[in-house]
Amino acid sequence: MSLVAIVGRPNVGKSTLFNRLVGMRQAIVDDTAGVTRDRHYGRCEWCGREFSVVDTGGYTTNSDDVFESAIRSQVQIAIDEADLVLFLVEAATGITDYDAEIADILRRTRKPVVLCVNKVDTGEKMFDAYQFYSLGLGELYSISAANGSGTGDLLDAVVAALPEEEEQEDPHAGLPRITIVGKPNVGKSSLTNALLGQERNIVTPVAGTTRDAIETYYNKFGHEFMLVDTAGIRRKTKVHEDLEFYSVMRSIRAIEHADICILMIDATTGMEAQDMNIFNLIIKNRKGCVVVVNKWDLFIKDSNTMRDYTESLRARLAPFDDVPVIFTSVLKMQRIQDVLDAATQVYANYSQKIPTARLNEALLPVIEETPPPAWKGKYVKVKYITQLPTAFPAFAFFCNLPQYIKDPYKRFLENQLRKHFSLTGCPVQIYCRQK
Repeated sequence: MSLVAIVGRPNVGKSTLFNRLVGMRQAIVDDTAGVTRDRHYGRCEWCGREFSVVDTGGYTTNSDDVFESAIRSQVQIAIDEADLVLFLVEAATGITDYDAEIADILRRTRKPVVLCVNKVDTGEKMFDAYQFYSLGLGELYSISAANGSGTGDLLDAVVAALPEEEEQEDPHAGLPRITIVGKPNVGKSSLTNALLGQERNIVTPVAGTTRDAIETYYNKFGHEFMLVDTAGIRRKTKVHEDLEFYSVMRSIRAIEHADICILMIDATTGMEAQDMNIFNLIIKNRKGCVVVVNKWDLFIKDSNTMRDYTESLRARLAPFDDVPVIFTSVLKMQRIQDVLDAATQVYANYSQKIPTARLNEALLPVIEETPPPAWKGKYVKVKYITQLPTAFPAFAFFCNLPQYIKDPYKRFLENQLRKHFSLTGCPVQIYCRQK
């Protein structure tokens, strides 16, 4: 599939145009310059032609932004990856030094470039657009990304300039989605980069560097899945900017769309209240979970430290304490492969379908030996068990009086399921139904 990269200086409306092209509010948009930092991918379809779009951070030099050089390298990578570059400028401000610098880079690339003048909301602003012909990039297209005017002609030009390609299905459809979540600054982007073996996402010591949920295809060491890096999730009381509010919302949405969540915590601070909130969010959405304790190299250890730490962690996670716990140091590349292996195993558990015959063979003798407590002189008889066709492990227990099976006995049934079948890392839902 062809790839179109949207580039330009900060605050010209790249993310607004990106959202317009992909047809949803996928990238965060704010009046603050420099909101987008990492490359952000989406898909656009126009006149029967489908192509990928990548949103990039604003290209700057000599600014006071600590992310400047990292964003510049991300923009350069996007240009190198793309089949076509969509260069976005702003009508009202005219040609700035940054615009001229980017135009100079684009003239030297061998990629087709489409020049697009944004924020042309009125007929008067149309005249301001003509000055951009002096950049020497050929035909220009005047649009307003905010209200969509002119985007049809722009897309016609983009589709015409894209190289021809053969029809093919999305190769990533149906792949497991593994999402890395946690509080700010626990090492989520560092883990993503370590797994991918490249600087995919920007990493700095500043909490809140990642703002969007960034999706990447992973295919190494026999593992194949979509890896999603998210913004750190803080407590509501600590979120003061609209920008961070949207980042947190994107992260919560990423959890909702995930199959498996890798919850990263900081070894030096342990499992804090906000980590528990994120864990509860994962369980509430019925997602598989792996807990990764990062920065383990900074923790003072003795011979039993890891065992004791795991026990105290599982006590915090109770009653759902059947989750893999991996101790890592991402900076020192310690036990990175273990995280992948654990996530892959949890996905296998999460997506397995247990035959009804096996379920009944394993659990009915146990239920007969330890039946549900009688309620008001009435005895509950479980007839048979089957797995429901849901995305997560859910089981229906058919019985004569389902209303009399209470939560403690449901927990007993869940423990028996975990004992007889491999369900590590997976939340289990039990339904009692009338036979």
